[in-house]
Amino acid sequence: MSEYGATRARTATAQVPALADLDWPALEAQLDEPGFAMTPPLLSPGQCAEVIDMFDDDARFRSTIVMARHAFGEGSYRYFADPLPPLVQTLRERLYPHLAAIANRWAERLGERPFPETLEGLLDACAAVDQHRPTPLVLRYGSGGYNCLHQDVYGDLTFPLQVLIMLSRPDEDFTGGESVFVEQRPRQQSRPMVARPGLGQAVIFPVRGRPRLGSRGYHRVQMRHGVSAVHTGERHVLGIIFHNAR
Repeated sequence: MSEYGATRARTATAQVPALADLDWPALEAQLDEPGFAMTPPLLSPGQCAEVIDMFDDDARFRSTIVMARHAFGEGSYRYFADPLPPLVQTLRERLYPHLAAIANRWAERLGERPFPETLEGLLDACAAVDQHRPTPLVLRYGSGGYNCLHQDVYGDLTFPLQVLIMLSRPDEDFTGGESVFVEQRPRQQSRPMVARPGLGQAVIFPVRGRPRLGSRGYHRVQMRHGVSAVHTGERHVLGIIFHNAR
């Protein structure tokens, strides 16, 4: 059995029943306007705590980034190593087909190449362009922590959608720390947006751009995302990125 297949077999131990109840047409409508989508809670409080506890287990991660060292912001994040934890693998694998359907409608609107229908197909395509390293990650921000506006591009192949899941309780575990999205529209001023997901809730958003309908048809608008300053406490987030890194 391949490493991917072995990991896939382990996902049976990680149950995320809320995934079956997601209203994907409604989520796609949110991605069209305002530009990001918020789900009901996907993870239980216990599952959120489980992922937070992983952060200090060095054996689970392939890389750690201290943001201040790179002028990215204040805080740190850690990329999971293969094999991914079963819960993270389950989320990555089960979310992907629905997001791929949306991504392929976007690709058709923009006249671009479609994406594979399965996560395995996407990871095979990543491997073909030397992108082998997994990209799901956990982020931790303390008081004063923030993340500058950025795009999560890790190589030539970029899947256009990603997901964040809030692991901490807003206004209890931390204050401040809103998710910030900025849409850069051609020949117009940029449009800022803010999301405040609750515990276990997910936000789906573009990695770097999305189609927008204008007077002459669809055109691409660029998007960046970041995190505003955390005022008090600690904020933990799980990030699910679908393409691998070079």
